[in-house]
Amino acid sequence: MKTNIGVFFGGRSTEHEISIISANQAINAIDSRKYDVTPVYITKDGKWFTGSALLNLANYRDIPALLNMCEEVYMRPIYGDYNLYYSMPKGVFSKKTIACKLDVVIPVLHGANGEDGTFEGILDSIGIPYAGCDTLSSANGMDKITMKMILRENGIPVVDYTWFTDRQWFAQRDELIDRIEQNMGYPVIIKPANLGSSIGIGCARNRNELCARVEDASRYASRIIVEHMVEQLQEINCSVLGDCDEFDTSVLEEPIKTTDILSYTDKYMGGSKGAKGMQASAKKIPADLPVEMTKEIQRLAGETFRVLSCHGVSRVDVIVDKSTSKIYVNEINTIPGSLSFYLWEATGLTFDKLMDKLVSLALKRNTRRSQKTFSFPQNIFAMGGGSKNGVKGGVKSGKPNKG
Repeated sequence: MKTNIGVFFGGRSTEHEISIISANQAINAIDSRKYDVTPVYITKDGKWFTGSALLNLANYRDIPALLNMCEEVYMRPIYGDYNLYYSMPKGVFSKKTIACKLDVVIPVLHGANGEDGTFEGILDSIGIPYAGCDTLSSANGMDKITMKMILRENGIPVVDYTWFTDRQWFAQRDELIDRIEQNMGYPVIIKPANLGSSIGIGCARNRNELCARVEDASRYASRIIVEHMVEQLQEINCSVLGDCDEFDTSVLEEPIKTTDILSYTDKYMGGSKGAKGMQASAKKIPADLPVEMTKEIQRLAGETFRVLSCHGVSRVDVIVDKSTSKIYVNEINTIPGSLSFYLWEATGLTFDKLMDKLVSLALKRNTRRSQKTFSFPQNIFAMGGGSKNGVKGGVKSGKPNKG
């Protein structure tokens, strides 16, 4: 019997459509001689659907019609239950409630409610093997503020930054502007803390632009980060594959941008009118860099992956200041667009072998986790000597015991 891979995609995210493209690429790369694939599409309002119609990208032009060709499904948050259930029995007179049993899950959910650890928490509760970062590393990798704090603490270079909430901005705007101008000056880059794909990101060269960009970013997130902008910058990306104890780094790419910062169109539409995915964006592979700089970027990418305790395949984006040759880690994408397959193909690992590796990593981690202790077999309620009130130390007359 072949291993059944559940590929989850879509989701309640501003990167919904890009997730669909990445998942379609991944599904087409999976070796059908070794694996069965169950696509699970999560709509923008959070409902789950499965069906073969999800495998045709043209069907997504009319979502209601697509969903009519599919079945709504769900998983129960019960440890050890790997079944995918029909929300309604299949057919009017059918009593069949189980759509299939999944053996391993590959999440291809970009952005919020997927790449940020939310979905991974569901999978952890069920205990099913899955590829990619766990809840903690996903959350830390997605939040640009937390990520930079961790990287800086571990000696990994990041640009100067400050951060605040949207409520702080509206209550203390003048004070925050003064802090930014005194500590960093212009130009700066403003970003929502927990989004990707360059959504809500903009640069500011004066106070008026700063205010406009912060207000735009606050439409997408409650936490905002403002970073020093390297003007003579070169953006370089490196993919990392494995786990935090054993990993490999890919060749480097240099994305080609058409504006001050890499835009959504640059990344996913290849300068055209049709979305194509990350592999279609203009880029140089391998990046034209000195050998020593290439090695240092690969080292920093690996260290970023390691200190964030990442797993599966990620992409680390760095900035090179061409005026000083200094290198800064910009961010990590724990579920990168197109799963960075094009970087691994350039490194010598085909897309089907990349998917093999992700399945292997998922099963390996699940085996290791099964060897850890998560609960004790003893029932303290059945043991003598405990407090009559059930509280450690005991409580009498509403007052804690002393001593």
